[in-house]
Amino acid sequence: MLNNLLSFASVMQTIGYVLIAILILLVMITVHEFGHYVSGKIFGFGIEEFAIGFGPKIFKKDLKNGEVFSIRCLPLGGFCSFKGEDQEDDDPTAFNNKKPWQRIIVLVSGAFMNYLLALLIIMLTFACYGQSKYYVKQMDENVTVSEYTLQEGDVILAINGKNVYNVSDMMSAYGGRKAGETVKLKVIRDGVKQVKEITLITDTNFKNLEDTDTLLTSLGVNSLYSKRVRVGFFGVIGGSVEYSIKTAGTIFKFLGQLFTGAIGLNSMGGTITTIGITADAIKTGGLFNLLTIASYIGVNLAVFNLLPIPALDGSRVIFTIVEWIRKKPLNRNVEAIIHTVGLIVLFAFAILVDLLHLF
Repeated sequence: MLNNLLSFASVMQTIGYVLIAILILLVMITVHEFGHYVSGKIFGFGIEEFAIGFGPKIFKKDLKNGEVFSIRCLPLGGFCSFKGEDQEDDDPTAFNNKKPWQRIIVLVSGAFMNYLLALLIIMLTFACYGQSKYYVKQMDENVTVSEYTLQEGDVILAINGKNVYNVSDMMSAYGGRKAGETVKLKVIRDGVKQVKEITLITDTNFKNLEDTDTLLTSLGVNSLYSKRVRVGFFGVIGGSVEYSIKTAGTIFKFLGQLFTGAIGLNSMGGTITTIGITADAIKTGGLFNLLTIASYIGVNLAVFNLLPIPALDGSRVIFTIVEWIRKKPLNRNVEAIIHTVGLIVLFAFAILVDLLHLF
């Protein structure tokens, strides 16, 4: 009986983490669409509906200004529908009748809101918990510890003057070097910040962002673990901005390596995989991991939505810029078909990468 109760409690706890993960994703998507909504209202765009979620409506409210607010049954998306967005419309408030620069601002406002929320979350995380840094958990037993090597317990703050927040930062800071070369590492050793010249054990020709073995071997380290380091007010502000920019840079690098084949599709994840990873992270790391992964999702959504892929905001910006230069739009019907096909392909791709994690 006790085992059954414990199993039931464990299942319910897991469901709770999954629901929290879904809520995080839903909040980020809603904030994105709210960015479109607010900028649209500022410039007088006609808005037909603001929806939270996809699928059939479970709640609908007709507003006095003609707009519709709805909540839909699938909490994995949302949208802000503008009047005349994908077709010709004589209404001066229609999306395509507005000035190109106004449309561009409305289109990028969603990504901006995602980034802004992510930045605020990062600041909150740094202020409450400190910055995450790597520390040396264990040295390679084949490496003789000296003044030119790292030591167990060292917390790595910067490499060659560049602050380190994640693995990608470390690879960028000293990638492409040869064994025997030295790099300057700013570390906390025995509670004191110091700059040490470390001799590389092996070459640092990293294959991709997942090549952590080469990273560890080059430093003569068996394992690196995350450690929170407290910083002052300016460290929180400046560090948050720098961290958010570097996170965006890492996402671009990952997408680039995915495009070139340096990283396989199985390294990506769709919505289901994202929810699973988020739920596991919250389960193991509590509020700190919740805030960390929420900020990452926010930056990720900002970057991804600005890519020039049909159906995404970035693609619509490209079409608007082309129209601005040509002084006339491309065929609206053709553009609508391109975005529809792009949306179908994106959904299919998200399902595919999720399935790859099952086999």
